[in-house]
Amino acid sequence: MNKNFIIAVAFLFSAPLYFSQETTKTDTKEKQIEGVTITKIKKAVEQKADRTIFDFSEQPNLNSGSVMEGMKKLPGLIVSDVAGMLYQGKQLDVYMDGRPLNISSNELNSFLEGMPANSIEKIEIITQPGAEFPATSGGAILNIISSKNAKNYLTATYSANYNFTNYNKWRDRTNNSINLNARNKYFGWQLNTGQNYRESMMNSNQDNLAFINSDRINRGFFAKSAVTFDLGIDRLLLNYDFYKNNGDTNNNTSGFSQGDFYTQNSYIDSENTRNEAVITYQKKFADKGKKLDFKASYSQVDALFNQENEQQARFVLDNSSVMKVSNFRIDYSQPLKILDEGKISFGGLYEKQNYKTDSFGRLNLDYQKLNTATYLEFQTTLKNIDFIVGTRAEDYDISGTVLNETENKYDDLTEFKKFKFFPNASVQYNFAKQVYFALNYNKKISLPSISVLNPNNTTFEGPNSQSSGNPNLQPTIFDNYEAKLSAVDYVFVGYNLSVAKNQVVQKISREGDVIINSQDNVSQLKIHNFNVGFPIPFALFTTPLKELMKFNMNPDKMNFLYLYSAYQLHELPDISSKGFWIFNVSAQIILPKAIKFTANYNYLTPNGNYYYFVADKPFSNSVNLNLSKKFMSDRLQVSLYADDIFNTQESALHSVSSFPNVNLASKFDSRRFGLSLNYKIPTKNKNAKVDSNLLQESKESSGSQVLPNQ
Repeated sequence: MNKNFIIAVAFLFSAPLYFSQETTKTDTKEKQIEGVTITKIKKAVEQKADRTIFDFSEQPNLNSGSVMEGMKKLPGLIVSDVAGMLYQGKQLDVYMDGRPLNISSNELNSFLEGMPANSIEKIEIITQPGAEFPATSGGAILNIISSKNAKNYLTATYSANYNFTNYNKWRDRTNNSINLNARNKYFGWQLNTGQNYRESMMNSNQDNLAFINSDRINRGFFAKSAVTFDLGIDRLLLNYDFYKNNGDTNNNTSGFSQGDFYTQNSYIDSENTRNEAVITYQKKFADKGKKLDFKASYSQVDALFNQENEQQARFVLDNSSVMKVSNFRIDYSQPLKILDEGKISFGGLYEKQNYKTDSFGRLNLDYQKLNTATYLEFQTTLKNIDFIVGTRAEDYDISGTVLNETENKYDDLTEFKKFKFFPNASVQYNFAKQVYFALNYNKKISLPSISVLNPNNTTFEGPNSQSSGNPNLQPTIFDNYEAKLSAVDYVFVGYNLSVAKNQVVQKISREGDVIINSQDNVSQLKIHNFNVGFPIPFALFTTPLKELMKFNMNPDKMNFLYLYSAYQLHELPDISSKGFWIFNVSAQIILPKAIKFTANYNYLTPNGNYYYFVADKPFSNSVNLNLSKKFMSDRLQVSLYADDIFNTQESALHSVSSFPNVNLASKFDSRRFGLSLNYKIPTKNKNAKVDSNLLQESKESSGSQVLPNQ
């Protein structure tokens, strides 16, 4: 443990002792409409049998900055260039409002960095996706929920954020968004739109051969819209999403090539545009336990990437791509009298995907995927025990052609035509309300991303770098096991084991003064993850045990510490692996004048394996502070924040897949200071009609949900 770690932990533990001012008042949100009152307590974190839910809407420490910056603060989540996105040892597939994003890994980071965190409601991390989810979800699903339930009167929320960094020079980041929604007896509509501007910097060192300084400017715009029509008891939903991001990057590179020192400047221009349209018809029945949904969707992602070398006065890269995905699915469920109570669910999916990339106007990859699937799942309860068993059958037909530049001809991609079953099972014993023990299993598949399949997918960084995709990569099959003990949403102990066959991994080697970046399949990979989390409310020392056992206190109004710890080990077949620890400490203090102070510290121990890399410095090492205050009857929330105040967040690692080892290091301008505003505009439609069924539906939807619009 370094000096900053000791200082940070001491600060987090001592601050509550100094500022502690306890309150046990329950936070409730009440809406009175024609004599009907709905009372709901929002929770910062919810632990369910198959997922963990993080509320972003009411947590200033998470919703300042971009979605990516908020995600990096979530306990147990690892984001890295070499291991991808992992939660409790499981690879994450990213969804938006219950639907796969369907964008390549190259554009994913830009998408998440370009979306303001204050424009979303919450994030679900589904560690045990059931049979209704596509088997291609791999290990787990991260579902970003941006849509909010429409109210029975017009509502509007405006959010704004400004922050800056001062690493080498001043850099600004801003975003603005507005969320409008309304609903009456016959229809409802929603519109969430916003923009962002982001300046950033990264310094990197590639084995002391190449030194790269990247100055980036990204601009983004998004719009999410929805219209809902009530057709008798049935419902028709229309969704349209638009996202556009363009970026400029100036790379200044210096290094050694063939014994000579060189300098090189290059300019990168990129642009990504995503459109998605969805039609959903929900058939309702007199028996509200029955559900029948028909859904059709189409999405298209267009990407441009140009790179110009200043010294050569020419474009070294001129790439474009287009991805088109269309699908149709049907889902049905109904109650079933098995044991005490039960439910049966089944459905089907047809999906077609096409992806094409061009280089200097010439086709270099044509990728097609056809996927048909069906699933069947049973749920039942016997006294205090819940059972789930199901299976999903999927048929894959993946083919394509790729340009062989050496021989100036087109080669066929390695085909993948298989029919496979993916079972899942879960058993949960409920000791008491909000206290349970669960055992889960599922089999999943992860297809290689198109970015790593494309051998012509390159970024020209200089004469010291060489990278390419691998068209011969095979899909990865996962067997996921989980045991979890949870109580009152915040307290849990869990163990996860993921066994992956043909895991796709990144490897780096060095030949002379050239660093080679490649992708390969590993026969078997095991990821072990043990995790524990629990809060320490200071009411523990001031409130009678009888009151505490009622479990009706809202953490949003409490002084507490939240402690999270995990141990993770990546077990590889051909090297000796070493595990690493993950620590997350969060403190919340309610100061005088109802000012909320939150502090968060994330730390990952170094010297552990991330696949075929060893971290010389922790992947995460940052202290984040936030002060927030609500005004104007809680309509306006103002936050002041500082992230990575010690400027300790940096990456340093070395490869272990070849000899000699290759050392890589990078540093972002991660220390930032900012101001965030969230204003609920006081609007009301006096002519809106009120339907008691809508009120009842809102109450029911406040409980456990699967995925909206799924």
